[in-house]
Amino acid sequence: MRWQTLYEGRWIFAILAILTIISWLFLPWLSLLFIALIIYTFAFFRDPERVTPSEPDAVVAAADGVVADIMELEEDEVVKQRMKRVGIFLSVFDVHTNRAPVEGRISYKQHREGLCLDARSPDCSGKNESMTWAFENPRATIVVKQLTGAIARRIVGWSQVNDFLTKGERFGMIRFGSRTEVYLPLEATVLVKVGDRVAGGSTIIARLPSNG
Repeated sequence: MRWQTLYEGRWIFAILAILTIISWLFLPWLSLLFIALIIYTFAFFRDPERVTPSEPDAVVAAADGVVADIMELEEDEVVKQRMKRVGIFLSVFDVHTNRAPVEGRISYKQHREGLCLDARSPDCSGKNESMTWAFENPRATIVVKQLTGAIARRIVGWSQVNDFLTKGERFGMIRFGSRTEVYLPLEATVLVKVGDRVAGGSTIIARLPSNG
């Protein structure tokens, strides 16, 4: 457990603890439900250490979850050109910490208000509340977008513009079911397919072209 991650759930833990105490005084059997919810919340905010591949051309998953879609489209916020997008859906049972897909400097961070549509749909990318990041290094600029879902309501960003992150380093999280997208150069070779389960910070999802 990381305290920074657990801290994001402090109000949830506090409310559940109060409800447990109150129910124990008046309806003891109901306190078992709140104890179970506390255990689940601890599990949700788990944040395990990961072994990150060191190859400079490797791009790792920015989140745990299942690859929901892979497509080419115009990235119109940062790079403003056609890119490959790998969308990862996170269920309420996945680790929700987000990790840098490559080593590099954060050159862009922007929060945008929006809806909370089902994060399993690729169409939610342009409609849901989101936070967009750009990780820049000599090889490429990789864009990552955190998106809320029907259950997720809070996007957390721990890092700031101009921070330099190592590959696999944590930069934020999304509370409860959600979606994380990784935008890659067209020249990148995607190594995953729709339906694959990936682990943030350790699964290689693509390889960047050689620097020459």
